[in-house]
Amino acid sequence: MIWDEIVVPTDLDEVVDEISYQRVVMNAGTTWDYIPWHYDHVYAQNHGHPTIFVNTMHLAGFIDRVATGWAGPDSRVVRRKVTLLGSIYAGDSMVGRGRVVGKRREKSRLVDLEIGVYNQRDELCCPAEVTVELSG
Repeated sequence: MIWDEIVVPTDLDEVVDEISYQRVVMNAGTTWDYIPWHYDHVYAQNHGHPTIFVNTMHLAGFIDRVATGWAGPDSRVVRRKVTLLGSIYAGDSMVGRGRVVGKRREKSRLVDLEIGVYNQRDELCCPAEVTVELSG
């Protein structure tokens, strides 16, 4: 992303990710998150969920993907504030939408984003505030 071309506000491209049962389980295992509602369908149902669901680290990674997908490969996330409002379940679509809400120069070039993670029913599951640093 070229600093001088960034306009506030600007909408980011929508990112859609299909969430399979296998991905939920694999992500939980990869991140050592062994709470059973991330891999045991019966356990999840016994705790009020329709099925297993992605963990917080999966959501954070997706939020970073939306941010750096827009900002480019030389960007990095330097701040992320996440609020969990709902769950993304196996079989759902995870939809990321965002917008540029500010840009500033401190020691580096920083861009502030608001990103929302929705499900396929357009329910907001995870709003986030993200700051990315641009190189150069």
